[in-house]
Order: sequence, then structure tokens, then C-alpha cells
Amino acid sequence: MSQTHLTETRFADLPIDESILDGLKAAGLTQCTPIQAATLPKTLAGKSIAGEAQTGTGKTAAFLVATLHHLMTSPVEEDAVGPWALCLAPTRELAIQIHKDAEAIGAFTGLRFAAIYGGTGYDSQRRQLEEGVDVIIGTPGRIIDFFKQRVFQLRNIEVAIIDEADRMFDLGFIADIRFLLRRMPPASARMNMLFSATLSHRVLELAWAHMADPERITVDADRRTAEKIRQTLYHVGKEDKIAFTVGMLRHIDPRRTLIFVNTKRAAERLVDHLNGNELQAAVISGDIPQKDRERLLEQFRSGDLPILVGTDVAARGLHIDAVSHVINFDLPQDPEDYVHRIGRTARAGESGDAISIACDEYVFSLPDIEEYVGAKVPTATPPVEYFVELAPPVRTQRQRVGGRRPQSGAGGGGDRGGNRRRSRAPGR
Repeated sequence: MSQTHLTETRFADLPIDESILDGLKAAGLTQCTPIQAATLPKTLAGKSIAGEAQTGTGKTAAFLVATLHHLMTSPVEEDAVGPWALCLAPTRELAIQIHKDAEAIGAFTGLRFAAIYGGTGYDSQRRQLEEGVDVIIGTPGRIIDFFKQRVFQLRNIEVAIIDEADRMFDLGFIADIRFLLRRMPPASARMNMLFSATLSHRVLELAWAHMADPERITVDADRRTAEKIRQTLYHVGKEDKIAFTVGMLRHIDPRRTLIFVNTKRAAERLVDHLNGNELQAAVISGDIPQKDRERLLEQFRSGDLPILVGTDVAARGLHIDAVSHVINFDLPQDPEDYVHRIGRTARAGESGDAISIACDEYVFSLPDIEEYVGAKVPTATPPVEYFVELAPPVRTQRQRVGGRRPQSGAGGGGDRGGNRRRSRAPGR
């Protein structure tokens, strides 16, 4: 992993609880990224913040360290029960990743973490909540389901976190978020952290109304796309896009490539052509069973599946290291989606390639994208050798959840058996 994205600020130089420093050290984290260096001095002192930084710059560790430090250093009344912190994420994959990071960073705290999301594991998640947890990480729908059944309560929440807040709006979760925030202690009585790659007016309004007007902290706001992403744009006719994409993939090393399309139907059609032309690919879709979805993601992470194709909704929240290429088979119609898509590569200081195809159907999005990122997307002439003759498509088997829209998935978590426990004292 590249170290050029790190600052000179060391975690050990900050007033972080010793058990958390042990977890950071075990996870190989010693130096802060810019967003961590900018936010931690404030959040460690209990201040609320709204943080803006590019995808893959360490926002998750920034809010986890602050949350765990608060819980480990703030005594509670003897008869009080958790959860003490709630972290909301827009997708089950992001919730799983945050939970994994929380267990690593909090491995020596003795705190119990639960990943709560739909799609699978309903009974196991319920049992875990009934047994008691300190930190809940999950998607709004499943969390509200259990809350309404009184499986847990929110009256003792001390830290509220909203991750990828702009995605929450896009996916229609804002009413659910407001529902949960209103059932916690007043915003002025808890620490609030909101993180996003983009802080739009609608996101800031949420922060002002429900999170006690947190201080806004921005890192690299004038550079909406990461420096080390090599962007290339090709103008290709709609009818030639599949042949061009097949030829391009044959000429690059697509060892871990994410391809974005604007509709699920287009994703399935593209995958059929890729598989028919000896390019192993799969669709990441919201309507496949969660276990199969996780299996696909694991195959992609391990390199066994080199190409993953999906829409913005299906691929949001995917945090996968070492993505070599992001391909916009369709230009997104929302400029913010362009930033989120290409931000899946060149994470944590690495470099990567973002290749976009502008066809006659979606080229009209290009001016808005360039205005939003504040720069022209570099254009190249489509190489003739990329236009290949296609073999017939091979239709892959589609797995669907019996006619119902799936919810989101299951996660373990729990007492890691750490050697330090959160202090509990009366008279909080």
C-alpha cells in the first residue's frame, strides 16, 4: 500500500485510549490520513463534525477511533444499558466493512459490535441484540424493524454516525434516519459525526436540523476526484459499445475491474457478452440472495472473478482494495455518481484507471460531469483494435429472491474477549 496519502500525524501522538491504540497497531495503522488528522483532534474532545473527503481516504477509521475513544473514556451509570453508539450506512456491504474495521480497531476494548442489515440472518441478529451490544452498525430498515419490536432501545445513544450521507438521500433513507435520530437523546447531548465524499446543501441541512450544527471539516474539497486516478474518455457509438468494451478488456489487464452501467438490464446483457467472449464476469445485483452476493464479492476481492458489472445502486458502498480499473460503460446521469464510481479505484494512495465511454445516449451528461469535477475529462481517440467481432453471448443463470425486493444482510460481531472493558460508574 502506498504511504504517500499519509500525514506526519501519528495516532500515538493523539490522546487516544490505549486499548484503541493497541487495535490500530495490530491492524497496521500508525499514521493518520488527512481526514483523520483534521477530525480526530476535535472528535476526541467530544465535538460534533461533518466531514468531507474523497472515497478511500480513511473516513471509516476516523469515526471509529473517535467513537470507541468516547465509549472507553466516558463512564456510565451502573444500571444503564446500551447500545451506546449507532452507525448508519446506506448499503449492507458498507455496513459489513465498517463492522469488520470496528472489530479490528476495537479488538482490545471488550466492546461488542453488531452488524444489522437485511437479506439474511434475521434470528441471529435478533439474538445478538437481545444479549446486549455496545455499538450497532447497519442499514436503517433492519435497525428500525428491530427497534419497533423493542429488541433494543435508543435512549442511551451517546454517539450517532451517518456514513456516506449523500448516498442515503439517493437511496431514499432520509425519513428513516430522521426517525432514528428523533428517538435518541437530543443532538446537543450526544456526539454526532456525519461523513460523505460530497457535502451538498441537502446533506448539510440534515446536519443542521438533527445533528446540532456540527463543525464542517473539508479535505481536498477543490479536487473532487483523486489525483492518482488516470481518467480517459472515449466517444463510441451506442451500437459499438459492447464490441469496444470486449476489445478494450482484451488489451488491458482487467485483474480487478468494476464496470458501471445505468440499468440492471444493460448489466445483464453486457455480462452475457463478456462471458460469451471468454471474459469472466458477473452481475452484482440487489435481487440475488445475500449469501450469493457475498460470495461474488469475495471472489472479486480474491481475484478469482476479475470483472464485476453493476449499477450505482448495486455497487454503492463497496469497499474493495486494489481495484485496477473502473469502466463507465454508460456515463452516469448524476455528476456525483461519476465521482463515486471512479473513486472505487486509486484508494488509500494507490493509482488506478477510470475509463469512460460516451455514447450518443448518455454523452449529454458529460458537460455536467466536467462542471462538477471542475475539469475536462481527458479524451482519447478510440483505438481501432478495440473494435472486435463478437462471439455470441452466453446467458448466465440469474438468481432471484422469490418476487420480493430483498432487504439487506447479517453479521456477527460480539465480545472479542479483549482485556479491557468500558468503565462503568454511577453519577454519569
